[in-house]
Amino acid sequence: MLVISHVVWDWNGTLLNDNDAVLAAVNEVCAGFGRPELTWAEWQAAYARPMRLSYEQILQRVLDDAEWEQVDKLYHQRYDALLHTCELAIGAHDVLRAWGAGGRTQSLLSMWFHSRLTPTVELYGLTQYFSRVDGLPGEVGGGSKADSLIRHLQELQLDPAGVVLIGDVVDDAHAAEAAGTQCVLVTTGAMTREALEATGMPVTGSISEALALLDQ
Repeated sequence: MLVISHVVWDWNGTLLNDNDAVLAAVNEVCAGFGRPELTWAEWQAAYARPMRLSYEQILQRVLDDAEWEQVDKLYHQRYDALLHTCELAIGAHDVLRAWGAGGRTQSLLSMWFHSRLTPTVELYGLTQYFSRVDGLPGEVGGGSKADSLIRHLQELQLDPAGVVLIGDVVDDAHAAEAAGTQCVLVTTGAMTREALEATGMPVTGSISEALALLDQ
């Protein structure tokens, strides 16, 4: 890989281990639309970007805008209620501290709502490590990360060639390609290793392994 001077971290499923809360929130949507509960493997198989496609697949119907807003509301109400039960990825503080101690920089970019992201990152004591934290503006989510990553790098005035995005879903790989950055994917989140490997990007089992790959 190229010499990397900056890491853009994903949040959900990468730095935050929120899989149990995610599945509970997805099943809240299923209940609201009269569908049986999903297993984690079934959700991983259905996961796609934009997120609306995932729910149309599991609910087996095309969602109009009002229904999509209802999906979003059901999901986030349940997710927010369970957020306090989520833990950071193993070794998150040590990993972030070590990267920064080497004189390199890092930032956080999430497709979770900015108004919820920033206080949550602060609550977990991670804000100190990042030169910038960006979440999704607005109140209805589910889009691709590509445009957000491009804006994020522009705000930081970074050359994409020296940046790696570390995330847990195929959309992270697509965003990195669109922005001209490198990408490493971790298997700790919403998608299977097989799906991640199909992108052609390096795939690791943890955030510590991801950073170790950059130093090879």
